Amino acid sequence: MRTVLCVVAVATGAACGGGGAANYPSRQLTYLIAFDPGGQSDREARRQQPLLQQYFQQPVVVDYKVGGGGALGWSEVAHSRADGYLFVGFNLPHIILQPLLQDTGYETSQLRPVVLFQRTPIALAVLQTSPYLTLDEFLAAARASPGALAIGASGTLTGPHLSTIRLDKLTGIRTRYVPFTGSATAITAFLGGHTTANFVFSDEVVKYRDRTRILAITSDTRLPGFEDIPTFRELGIDLVEAVDRGVAVPKGTPDAIVASLESAFLRVANDPAIQLAQRREGFVPLAMGAQESESYIGARADYYRQLLQTLEHAR
Repeated sequence: MRTVLCVVAVATGAACGGGGAANYPSRQLTYLIAFDPGGQSDREARRQQPLLQQYFQQPVVVDYKVGGGGALGWSEVAHSRADGYLFVGFNLPHIILQPLLQDTGYETSQLRPVVLFQRTPIALAVLQTSPYLTLDEFLAAARASPGALAIGASGTLTGPHLSTIRLDKLTGIRTRYVPFTGSATAITAFLGGHTTANFVFSDEVVKYRDRTRILAITSDTRLPGFEDIPTFRELGIDLVEAVDRGVAVPKGTPDAIVASLESAFLRVANDPAIQLAQRREGFVPLAMGAQESESYIGARADYYRQLLQTLEHAR
């Protein structure tokens, strides 16, 4: 039985029965998070939650199913009843890479995207106390001691994991990737000195700016407010990566219900106060609807299939 961590009741006169698309939603909705509490997905869900409740006039419960780099939660939703009462926060490229590379219990096509609302570039960080002042120094140390430097981050077959693999391939080094069940646990271990470096998300660059040293960022352009941090491309390494976040429902969810959810989430995503708060925290706001999200995921899936073939040939 799941542990319900946050329920805010909204007084309505609606019945608590099942109901169909015509009277959706007529009861409580569950917003499932596939990572640890306190991470990016959880914090954004909690920011969205009160606005979603106002829109739907129903309680929205934030719940958790953690494990497998998000795969446990996504698998549960992929095989759940397609009635719109359970939706899940999802991450790209995670939901593409995982089914491509291992048996995760779900396929990308089993999750129908509703909206994409946020992006975070990824940065390679060391502690302020680290002896590595530049990326070149970090790479030199990794070459001198193959496998000795540990890079921690959130999950396996995720954006940070792929960034670690690509960094090794592109530079000829060999690091040791240490996966955690979410970014919250990964950053805690990193700040405690349990990993040499961490592929942090851009919001963590902002939040921990006084405790970390950022060696390079995986975006096309420098991060606003951190113009002194070079991109990997500027340093001669063709490493561009980011994590996109959104919400999905099981495949087969009626179009009318998807449209209702899409309308609610886009209203939140386009709220100027929400966007301002995201930017201040280091996020890149997005507002892609269901059809645009589906097309985007298809294009990214093609990109990652080609990238994985390139990495395989490089072995």
